Amino acid sequence: MAVTLRPEIAALPPYRQGRAADAAAFKLSSNENPRPTHPAILAAIAESHLNRYPEGAATALRTRLAERAGVSIDEVHVGAGSSSILYQLVQAAAGPGDEVVYAWRSFEAYPLMVTVAGATSVQVPNLPGGHHDLDAMAAAITDRTRVVVVCTPNNPTSTSVTAAQFSAFMAKVPATVLVILDEAYYEFDVDPQRVDGLTEIANYPNLVVLRTFSKAFGLAGLRVGWVVGASYILDAARSAAIPLAVTEPAQRSALTALDIETELLAGVDELIERRARVFAGLTAAGWTVPEPHGNFVWFAAGDQTSAVAEVLEEDGIIGRVFAGEGIRISIGEEGSVDPLLGSAARVVQTLPKAGENARLG
Repeated sequence: MAVTLRPEIAALPPYRQGRAADAAAFKLSSNENPRPTHPAILAAIAESHLNRYPEGAATALRTRLAERAGVSIDEVHVGAGSSSILYQLVQAAAGPGDEVVYAWRSFEAYPLMVTVAGATSVQVPNLPGGHHDLDAMAAAITDRTRVVVVCTPNNPTSTSVTAAQFSAFMAKVPATVLVILDEAYYEFDVDPQRVDGLTEIANYPNLVVLRTFSKAFGLAGLRVGWVVGASYILDAARSAAIPLAVTEPAQRSALTALDIETELLAGVDELIERRARVFAGLTAAGWTVPEPHGNFVWFAAGDQTSAVAEVLEEDGIIGRVFAGEGIRISIGEEGSVDPLLGSAARVVQTLPKAGENARLG
């Protein structure tokens, strides 16, 4: 006899990280920061006491983040990556019979966390070009809606929500519905019209804002995310958290990253410049991709996605493949740019239908 499991969980495909690459290929499948770990962060890790449990409240780190956000320490919570905080927030707010609204396609962990909570996903299709349809998302809210997630820049389409768009959206959301603004790629969005969750938090008591050290700060392997919001909401998230999940090396590294933020963000500037060259090169090759605001670009290849992925892999480019929809390509090392652009041009030349899908965006 087999053990009885929740059928909706047993049927749920687990989250799978981006494919690894061999030594001859570029791994552009996981939105990782390609810069080597800063020596100061390595030194912070070396000072950690691995035989001891971490300080569970992460007081020093939360204090620094609270000062940065202009809020109290009780209005900041940290987790093992922003994804873990998303799970905690959804579990705290939604359960069986409740609904969670989010754009689709967006971050592929969203449907997993909703199902684990026992709630129901309400997926609102993106607009042509990959932007959130915020009007449709607002219209999808019912008396069963407990959470709405807005991802900007959106993973995987790399599109952005402006401050004006977000303000208009929030005006339509009931105050009893939790809005999670997922800004994991915030530092890569240089659009002056972008929404900035930390400036919006005082305007909306039902808003929480997610950030992470994984991307811009290059700490993906240590898993440190943070969220700002009303203390009673974050207390509920803390109750849903696994205790002591943010390790001492992670906390020390995040504090050090804040100390050397100027250096680390200079590396982000390099990636943004590289992203601009990739975007221009793709456009010149015949692709119409959404203007990227994250550290990745989106190939809307439609039913030619698998064929496009094969060509890219032949040329040493490993992207994140979403079958039947498209491929997300991270901005990687400088050496990856020419092979990526050359392969993308070859796709347009050898797979005309993929080029048609690309021009449709």
